[in-house]
Amino acid sequence: MTASHTGIRTAALAITALFFLGGCASLEERVAQIKATSTVNAPSTWNSAAEATRTIAPTDDTLAVWWRQFTDPQLDALIEAALTAAPDVRTAQAKLRQSRAARELAVANLYPSLDVSASATRSRAAASAGGTGKTQTLYAAGFDASWEPSIFGGLRDAASGAEADAAAAAATLESTRASLAAEVALEYVTLRASQQRLEIARANVASQAETLQIATWREMAGLVTTLDVEQARTNLEQSRASIPSLENSRAAAENRLALLTGRVPGSWHTALQDVKPLPTAPDEIAVGIPADTLRRRPDLRSAEFTLRAEIARTAEREADRYPTLTLSGSLGWKAFSTAALGGSGSLARSLAASLAANIFDAGRISSRIEAQSAVQEQALITYEKTLLTALEDVENAMVSYATGRDRIEARRRAAVAAANAAILARNQYEAGIADFQKVLETERTRLTAEDNLASAEADILTAVIQLYKALGGGWQATPTPQ
Repeated sequence: MTASHTGIRTAALAITALFFLGGCASLEERVAQIKATSTVNAPSTWNSAAEATRTIAPTDDTLAVWWRQFTDPQLDALIEAALTAAPDVRTAQAKLRQSRAARELAVANLYPSLDVSASATRSRAAASAGGTGKTQTLYAAGFDASWEPSIFGGLRDAASGAEADAAAAAATLESTRASLAAEVALEYVTLRASQQRLEIARANVASQAETLQIATWREMAGLVTTLDVEQARTNLEQSRASIPSLENSRAAAENRLALLTGRVPGSWHTALQDVKPLPTAPDEIAVGIPADTLRRRPDLRSAEFTLRAEIARTAEREADRYPTLTLSGSLGWKAFSTAALGGSGSLARSLAASLAANIFDAGRISSRIEAQSAVQEQALITYEKTLLTALEDVENAMVSYATGRDRIEARRRAAVAAANAAILARNQYEAGIADFQKVLETERTRLTAEDNLASAEADILTAVIQLYKALGGGWQATPTPQ
């Protein structure tokens, strides 16, 4: 009997596996057909490829930890802390566990269920009713089994949809990690740029304070009027007024970094309070071809898995139109003593099969199929939009990177020229061969040029970060579970 049951169980599992594999193949065909209807396709080349970018494919290791190219240990520490403790990452991890549990439940529904039971019932029949008047105990033990083979694929499609949901949740987690790494890097650049701009503003305030002192001395000597002194004081106070806004920007970036790393505001103040230069942007970036980028983008992978899940659920709804087969059986023993339970006379067994089909439901099944088809269409549109957004992100980032390199060189030359002009104007004013208005103009120009240079250096780093994010960097690809 044991060998017989083992053979039945093996056959049942084999049939289930065949049904499940057949359902997967059918799903692949349906996914291919649905995606073939899309009019959105990846171009063969980038429209905005520049000299600073190369169309060779970047290595996966480089993209996975792209921020290490900046060789900034503080930035590395911030990103690692965020990837470990950020609230968004922890939420995505919890959603992934939920999706995997739902997948296991859906797959478990494909297999037979086996229950074991045991009971003891004590009873006494009244003698006046024709009974013996004695108290008896009925012992029972047995096994109950049931299985829905899913002949027309409803349960198999549900399992396929749950599998795709779990894969989409995994891709969403990686997309969250990639976005988080980029956001931390952007806030770090904002913080360092604010520090640089603060240093520039304070240096200009100190220089303008000296100019005010010079004007005061010349006014005391009767060489100039009070007008020069008041103009110098106005210029100085206007420069001082720019410092609080830069302080706010620095503090906001610091607090944002604390939030992104799952810490309270002020946690990173000691580590980040020292002024450090901005990281250096790479001279060129390998971008590969559009098809490579789309394969790496975790958000696009998530959208594609979501589409697969909705296609599977549409097939699941369509299976409701067909009959369902349920097999059940039981094997057990009943006796008035535990010693007699194993005897042949106490054995009881049963086997049943039921076939059920809907013949009229006033259109309920058709309505559910139509509603799910609309959800599937929305998933396809979301997939297409995600694909277009990915292409747009890369194109915009490449343009920003290319133009940013040209802009930073021009602003560097402008800052040098403005500094030289300010020094010359002050020397000429001290010598009495230039009016004070020229000194004021050159000092304002110097402050603006140096501030613009710091902003341009931050902008080029921002473009680099956005480009790496657009290329699908910030996560490590792993094989998709089947």
